[in-house]
Amino acid sequence: MARTLITSAIPYINGIKHLGNLIGSQLPADLYARYLRARGQEVLFLCATDEHGTPAELAAAKAGKPVAEYCAEMWEVQAALAEGFRLSFDHFGRSSSPQNHRLTQHFAGRLAEAGLIEEVSEKQVYSNADGRFLPDRYIEGTCPNCGYDKARGDQCENCTKQLDPTDLIDPHSAISGSTDLEVRETKHLYLRQSALRDQLGDWIDSKSDWPILTTSIAKKWLTDGDGLQDRGITRDLDWGIPVKRGDADWPGMEGKVFYVWFDAPIEYIACAGEWVDAGKGTDWECWWRTDKGADDVRYVQFMGKDNVPFHTLSFPATIIGSGEPWKLVDYIKSFNYLNYDGGQFSTSQGRGVFMDQALEILPPDYWRWWLLSHAPETSDSEFTWEAFQQDVNKDLADVLGNFVSRVTKFCRSKFGETVPEGGSYGPQEEALIADLQARLTAYQAHMDAIDIRKATAELRAIWVLGNEYLQSAAPWTAFKTEPERAAAITRLALNLIPLYATLSAPFIPDAAARMLEAMGAAAAWPEETGAALTTLPAGHAFTVPEVLFSKITDEAREDWQTRFAGVRT
Repeated sequence: MARTLITSAIPYINGIKHLGNLIGSQLPADLYARYLRARGQEVLFLCATDEHGTPAELAAAKAGKPVAEYCAEMWEVQAALAEGFRLSFDHFGRSSSPQNHRLTQHFAGRLAEAGLIEEVSEKQVYSNADGRFLPDRYIEGTCPNCGYDKARGDQCENCTKQLDPTDLIDPHSAISGSTDLEVRETKHLYLRQSALRDQLGDWIDSKSDWPILTTSIAKKWLTDGDGLQDRGITRDLDWGIPVKRGDADWPGMEGKVFYVWFDAPIEYIACAGEWVDAGKGTDWECWWRTDKGADDVRYVQFMGKDNVPFHTLSFPATIIGSGEPWKLVDYIKSFNYLNYDGGQFSTSQGRGVFMDQALEILPPDYWRWWLLSHAPETSDSEFTWEAFQQDVNKDLADVLGNFVSRVTKFCRSKFGETVPEGGSYGPQEEALIADLQARLTAYQAHMDAIDIRKATAELRAIWVLGNEYLQSAAPWTAFKTEPERAAAITRLALNLIPLYATLSAPFIPDAAARMLEAMGAAAAWPEETGAALTTLPAGHAFTVPEVLFSKITDEAREDWQTRFAGVRT
């Protein structure tokens, strides 16, 4: 049995994620995991919360809670929302777990032994009022280039000029507003990524099947300007994984923690350990260690394009540099951005529709279908309420939902709630089966390649074939003069329902389950459509399901458009 390890970029802990975050990693990863399971593969699908760093500390302070308590509560919130969207993680972990503490410290020790860690003295801005060193982006002031008065210490978002905090005019703390800042010297550990540049370059070059978006970003960071730069892996913070060299203390690093970008990807591995420790699995190393069985695993990562540099360079540098036989990623599916109604989704600005709000107004299948059918694979895509209404009503209500309703209600009225017997299939049915087989082959090819929008188009076309057949064969007309012909048409149409349910389940799992339940059938991936369309024999009992998808009214759309036009507070 083929084995596939799937990880989704882990969402940051400081708040509820918006729909752009969801389609950028977790939702497409879930689609792929569900598809592979349906095809009989063994899958381990892991995700977690990313809990360390200054934003977590500030969010906790704003909430008036200790940071550990805040993170524990937000993990519960994010886990519940993941379940609400039917994200089928085998385990949803935490980067603050003891497993990740141990593994992060272990990797740091191995990198130090390999001569890939360097201690660097550097100057950083310290806020006396806040009692802490400030990350560059938490220092604000006036840009010396364009005069924008809210420029950050790393970059002016108005003119995009790269800045150092000392470049700013009238700098102040973005946390407290205090101008009582001073530059202090501090020491940090740097990962010597530059020493691994050639190895990383060769490895990236070997991935000829990666999406252009992934490789172009990776190579830009690898070769632009002075090439791949060494990166700091420690910070002067209280909350995080204490800096240790394996199990041993690290002299001169007392009171410091590992930087969040270093420990967060390691949580992918640690999460598998959490999965075992939670009693859900028995062996995590057979997924992650090539000397313990992972050499036959295919590892696929899902992420937004902003995370590509960390996953193509920094995390692989950690793994390669350790000198240990850890599993490297085989395929990275990266995404562009989903924009919102003429602007950007923004967690920090509260702009857009957030996961909890989405589930308050509609069930998850509505959102899953629309987001996946508009996945920003080759370019940015945009959510508008008009497009959402139009596509949901057309695809889910008019095509799929209408087909299921028409055929089950017709059968009930003419033959009762059992699959009718009599009649035989003719040229129309043979043509339909051939068309379905061709579409199924294309659908599977696109799903195998993780071409989500293409797969969505094929699935929609498969639904349309059923409607076109029903309209053309017209069992309601045939029933008047050829009841046995009407029985044969109806029998085939009823058998399309479990086929549609099985193929659609990775996209719309709740509706698929309801379709199978109504038809008294179990999901079984079709190897050949002709055989699949004999699943329900004559005399098999079924029930007419409730409406699968309600149409979105103009009134509802206008209400939501107004409600989500502003900023979430």
